[in-house]
Amino acid sequence: MANPILASYVVPVHPHPLLVPDQNEGWQRLRDAFDEAREQIAQSDADLLIIYSTTWPSIIGHQIQADPNPTWTLVDQDFHDLGSMDYSFRIDADFAHAWNEANHARGLQSRTVAYHGFPIDVGSVVALKLLNPDNAIPAVIVSSNVYANRAETTVLAKACLDVLKSSGKKAVAVTAMSMSNRMFTEFIDASEDKIHSLKDDEWNRKVLEFLEEGRLEDVAQLSRTIHQQIRVQKVVTFKPMWWLSAMNDNRNDLTGRVLAYEALHGAGGAVVHLDPTSNGQGDKEYDEDDVDVYRGERNVLDTAGSETEQAPPSSDNGPALWNPAEGEDAVNTDAAPKPVGLYPHARRVGDLLYLSGVGPRQPGTNAIPGGPIRDGEGQPLEYDIKAQTRAVVENISRILEEAGSSMEKVVDVTSFLVDMDRDFAGYNEVWAETLGHYGPTRTTLAIRALPTPIAVEMKVIAKI
Repeated sequence: MANPILASYVVPVHPHPLLVPDQNEGWQRLRDAFDEAREQIAQSDADLLIIYSTTWPSIIGHQIQADPNPTWTLVDQDFHDLGSMDYSFRIDADFAHAWNEANHARGLQSRTVAYHGFPIDVGSVVALKLLNPDNAIPAVIVSSNVYANRAETTVLAKACLDVLKSSGKKAVAVTAMSMSNRMFTEFIDASEDKIHSLKDDEWNRKVLEFLEEGRLEDVAQLSRTIHQQIRVQKVVTFKPMWWLSAMNDNRNDLTGRVLAYEALHGAGGAVVHLDPTSNGQGDKEYDEDDVDVYRGERNVLDTAGSETEQAPPSSDNGPALWNPAEGEDAVNTDAAPKPVGLYPHARRVGDLLYLSGVGPRQPGTNAIPGGPIRDGEGQPLEYDIKAQTRAVVENISRILEEAGSSMEKVVDVTSFLVDMDRDFAGYNEVWAETLGHYGPTRTTLAIRALPTPIAVEMKVIAKI
């Protein structure tokens, strides 16, 4: 079934374009861009507006607004001098409840909110009042969990798509977010508004360049680099990009257009339209784990030096994956799959190289050549032991090459098979075609299971 997302938008969260666009030319340009987006949405065939807002933070899972008609008056905590925002929204409560159930089915923590007086956040209020002022299209609003990693955010989007596809609804996806997050900490005259720093402006423009080229998935992955370089590290900027990318099947060939980019009290605000029509440039490689079920692990950004406490990212086919452990004698490579524990791919000791157990998982995707030995519910599957064994040997070769060694220098191998009776012959045949040529010593052991759903793993010692 085709993706039910008709269009996607990035919009700013600050109230200035809604309340006082006439006070600054840039704010007026943002308001004009909102108006253009509103017209595009009105002309679409959308049944639903889906708002992912960074100004609705949550701690325990995600929350979904399910009050059919939330009505209240919002005053922005920082910019209350700009005026109040009365709102009365039309929420698709049935969709909200169905999304909540789909989240649970995919392993997520979430719940619905249907409490009179529960405040709608400023980003959602600005987005809905400017994009859907007459409530012509029902909406649903989801929070941004402050601890969610990319896997959790991806699964959140997949659960939403589950409901859209099962209901036959077509939707417009909106992320309410700032570009850069740094704002002036003192009040400024409206005429003096500008992007707070040159570094922020440079990264904002790089992100917008990618979006205009339709490279939404590249923006989601660029988050790691930006996170390392901006002085104020706030992952909130990138969670909506993770979500929006997953809502668009992690594509890089959308048709993008930046409608406006301006300063909002020092932060960057942009209105961007992403059309699902391919721009004809061809898609680019998606090199993240394609997670379908969330298993509870969190690693907010996969980057060294983060101010955020890190935990291992999840694997769709087994336990959590880790960044390899470092050390003066450690050897690690992106050309090998991530470990399932905190250990390096290899360590140098004198003139010897000791490799950790190496399996067939593929770097980046964690795909298992020949197929996994069991599904997510633990049920056995058919698999190809020869394909798995060849993949193990290829991974060993990559690690050896990174360490300055080679297959010719392997001196000892210990192999582990989860089904000796079924798999020994095929494994032994591949051995003869590969490692057998170099003549290392070998011990083959039958074991009950391995941490991921693979059938073979090898432990190697080699000379450097």
